[in-house]
Order: sequence, then C-alpha cells, then structure tokens
Amino acid sequence: MAQAPPPTTAQSLGSLVKSARDIMRKDKGLNGDLDRLPMLTWVLFLKFLDDIERTREQEAVMAGKRHRHAIESPYRWRDWAAKPDGITGDALISFVNSEEAVRPDGKRGPGLFAHLRGLQGAEGGDRRDVVAAVFRGTVNRMINGYLLRDVINKVDAIHFTSNEEIHTLGHLYESMLKEMRDAAGDSGEFYTPRPVVRFMVEVAGPRLGETVLDPACGTGGFLVESYRHFEKQCKTVQDRRVLQRESLRGGEAKPLPYLLAQMNLLLHGLESPEIDPGNSLRHNLKEIGDRDRVDVVLTNPPFGGEEERGVLSNFPEDKQTAETALLFLQLIMRKLRRGSKPGRAGVVVPNGTLFGDGVCARIKEELLREFNLHTIVRLPNGVFAPYTSIPTNLLFFDRSGPTKEVWYYEQPLPEGRKNYTKTQPLQYEEFAGCLAWWKKRKETERAWRVPAAELLAAGCNLDRKNPRAKEDLEHLPPEQLVEGIIAKERRILEIMEEVRGMVK
Repeated sequence: MAQAPPPTTAQSLGSLVKSARDIMRKDKGLNGDLDRLPMLTWVLFLKFLDDIERTREQEAVMAGKRHRHAIESPYRWRDWAAKPDGITGDALISFVNSEEAVRPDGKRGPGLFAHLRGLQGAEGGDRRDVVAAVFRGTVNRMINGYLLRDVINKVDAIHFTSNEEIHTLGHLYESMLKEMRDAAGDSGEFYTPRPVVRFMVEVAGPRLGETVLDPACGTGGFLVESYRHFEKQCKTVQDRRVLQRESLRGGEAKPLPYLLAQMNLLLHGLESPEIDPGNSLRHNLKEIGDRDRVDVVLTNPPFGGEEERGVLSNFPEDKQTAETALLFLQLIMRKLRRGSKPGRAGVVVPNGTLFGDGVCARIKEELLREFNLHTIVRLPNGVFAPYTSIPTNLLFFDRSGPTKEVWYYEQPLPEGRKNYTKTQPLQYEEFAGCLAWWKKRKETERAWRVPAAELLAAGCNLDRKNPRAKEDLEHLPPEQLVEGIIAKERRILEIMEEVRGMVK
C-alpha cells in the first residue's frame, strides 16, 4: 500500500493557495476575485474528490469490497493533474474545455468537463450526480494552459488525508468565501453573516432525524451550520448514516454559489450534498405534497429581485408579486411539515415585509391565521454591512396552529455604537441576551408582545416599535425611506391593475 503523503500544515496550506491565486492574476481570462475564486474552487473540488476516493478505495480493500469510483480513469485527478510535467499548454486547455479532445491516455474522447457533466449516479443518486450538477454550471475561464498547469501543481501539493487538514482548509475556504461576498456585494448578492446563521440554527434546534431545508442556500452557510449542529448529536454509526443521507437539503439556481455550496459542504464532511440546482420557485404551490415537506426551514431568501411571469403563475392569483422575498415566504409556508410534529422556520426578511400592504398584507394574514408566528427578532442597523444597510428582521414561525400573540425582541447594538461596519461586524456573543430570553420569556426593555388580533385589525402591519424605547427623533436611513416609497408605488400599481381588471 502506498505511503500516505506528509500532512499539509495550516501555514503551508495558506501559502499554497496564495501562490495559486497569484498565478491566476497573470491569466488574461480572469477578471478579479469573482473569476479567481470559482476557478480555484473547481480545481480544489477535483483534488479533494480524488483524495476522498483514495481513502474509500483503501477502506473497500480492507473490507473485501469493490469500490466504484465517482470519476473513472482517465478523468481522475491522479490521471491528468498529478504529474508536474504532465499535459499542459494548449493541450491542457483543449482537454479541459473541448467536447472532444485527446485524453491523457493518448486516445480521443470527451473532454474533462464534457465527461463530468455527463456522469450519472445509481438509482437514488450518489456523488456522480453531485459532480455532474457542479460542472454543468462551471466554466474554465483560464486561457493560458501553462499558467493552469502551474495552478494545478500548487493544488496537487495539498493533501486531504486527515480531518485536521480538511478542517484547516475549511477555515481557509471560509475566509475566501468572505472575500467572495465582499466582491459580490456590488452585484446584488447579500450573504448572511455567520453569527446570524449560528443564532438561527441554535434557536430552531434541529434534532437528528429531522430534515433541514434552505431553498435559497447561496454558498451553504445555513446547511453547514446545521450539519455542525447535527454532528454534535451523533453517537452511533447509524446516527452518522442518518446525518449523511436524510438531514440536509438545499436549492440554489445560480451556478457560482451552487459550486461554492457543494465545495463548502464537502469540506465540512457531507459526502453527497443534496442541493437542487434549479429555481426553488419553479414548482406550483398546489403540487407540494406531504412527502415534499420538511421539519425545519432556515433561509435568507433574496429580496429586491423580480421573478419572470412564468414563475408567478405557480402562486395563488391574489398573492402573485414581483418581490422575490414574498414568493419565497409563501414557498416556505407550504414546505413546512403538518401533523403531530409541525414544521418550523426561521427566515430573514427586510423591513418592507413587515409594513408592506396589498399582496404582502394578504400573505401575512395567512401567516397569522394559519401559522404560529411566535417571534420577530428586530436586528439593528448595519448587520449586513457592507452589502446593504436596509434594516432586517428574523421571523420565526411554525405550523402548530394560528398565531395567538407575536413576541418581539429588539437586538441591541453594542454600547456606544450607532451601527455595524465591515471592519466592526456583529459577533455571535452579542446574541447571549436574546438566547437567555428565548427560553424564559418575559417582557423587558428589549422584549414585548402584541396580540395577533391587534395585528390583524391593523391590516397585518407587523412593523411594531419597542413601546419602552425612547422616542427616536432622528430621520430614518435613506435606504429605509426609499424602501417605503417603493412599497407604496408597488401597491399603487397593484390597485391600478385591479381597477383595469374591473373595467375589462
């Protein structure tokens, strides 16, 4: 049996990844970190996958079993990437990109990406389906095959042979994801800060045997944190089998976040992530049945976006809206399990969802009458800095019956601060007060409750201020003013559409 390679230390790992990124800066096909990170991710993905396969092969041999590879020769990393003086230049670019090319074994056949996109798992799905889905949305943007060979050689020096090394790369990868989020902020992608994710998972408290869904999972933050939460509950081999096969589901329509989520989950230990690469809103709500429902939904759905007309037809006529966040809220409500163990959800929403009327109010009325909207955590300004300063809230509800009262908790800013910033972000420890209150609820200077009947009588306006707070004479932030104007304009348009329908 081959001797295991020496372990990759945290310092050498960071150095290798930095060197690979420096090489990428020389390639004219890549434009900034938005191109470099996904490029590095698919290369790391294939190396990581091959190292896992080697481990599985050894385990199979020791158990006297046959191991079926996710990727067969000559498309495995060891076949084309592991030789420092192997295929390079134009031949390497052709092998990676072309539908048909000369393979490393000298024969003609499908190129690397073409082969990977065509993989099919056994009935019931396995890692081959994951690989195929990843590479259907992945493009190699490097145009210099010699630089690509240099990057591959750097990555080949990383060995995913122990949990400690994978854990180290996990931390490094998270720092790269943070850079990615900073770069993506300009393109409208707002990622959920880790402390918010951790808090939401903690209070939702998913238990092993339950299924957690994030229908707009982005790079997988909620799923990774849920995986960690489940992992602490695993005591037996059967527990781990349940965690691997039955516990986590996601959906992400954009190719880049989809790839990043797959890599993120694989790095943290989920062997075959179950993430749907399609738009989660593409299904008709009426067709969602009991077997499609889950125990827990944790998500930060995109807001401010608009969906195509074909998607809107999947929703009830009186609840169709261009606001993506409201469509996702309806989907989440339908996805929660019914019965003796009712499903529960934690959802990030912008302030506009609380005070919106028209379609928004009708959705909230359904939420109050048919679901138990038990808690709204009001987050302070700047939690999502630098991507947006729009105030946000956390809604927690379940399917245990109609709402009797809604508890509000106003999460405070640290003493002496007016907001959060990129350099001074929210810390998880700041949720300690809310976590303590969550278990033993009572009205305080930060917490109050409002009867559901009062909210329904007020047109389902959930934007309730802290009754014990000192009156704030400062003006609202410009973003909040603009958001309010947009909500009113949308309502005017809805009324005009209704009037036009009556005239017809």
